[in-house]
Amino acid sequence: MEHLKALIRDVPDFPMPGILFRDVTPLLRDPGGLRQVVDALAERYRDQRIDLVAGIESRGFLFGAPLALALGVGFVPIRKLGKLPAECISREYALEYGTNALEMHRDAVRPGERVLLIDDLLATGGTARAAAELVAELGGQIAEVAFVIELAFLNGRAALPGLPVHALMAY
Repeated sequence: MEHLKALIRDVPDFPMPGILFRDVTPLLRDPGGLRQVVDALAERYRDQRIDLVAGIESRGFLFGAPLALALGVGFVPIRKLGKLPAECISREYALEYGTNALEMHRDAVRPGERVLLIDDLLATGGTARAAAELVAELGGQIAEVAFVIELAFLNGRAALPGLPVHALMAY
């Protein structure tokens, strides 16, 4: 994973002063690095009876869609408000620097389906918790919440009580 960490760019003071943003775009640009991430996640989940991969906007899409293909399952986008065209459910959440809301199509997950939830980064856990609540509201079961990066010092796992969490790398 050290090779992958070398592909993560630190951007100070983004999106606001005092925040150190971990930018995955150099990793995405590197085909070997991107393949290593998708392959590592696919290997972990290949035998876990995953029915769907749900990616959190927007960088969760970039890892979630190829992971869904690798696992041979469908992909569900969880988006910011106003981006999905059909009937949706929504959930508001707090960020370390404000608030936002997520939504998902009401028919995206069927009761009992095992859903792998994925995003690029776990910080305080509010976004992932809101996404997990959306899946649960539709009767889906979270198989695990996966991240490429975890900012362990922010203790985001505490916002996801009772949910299994996996991160490929931690800072």
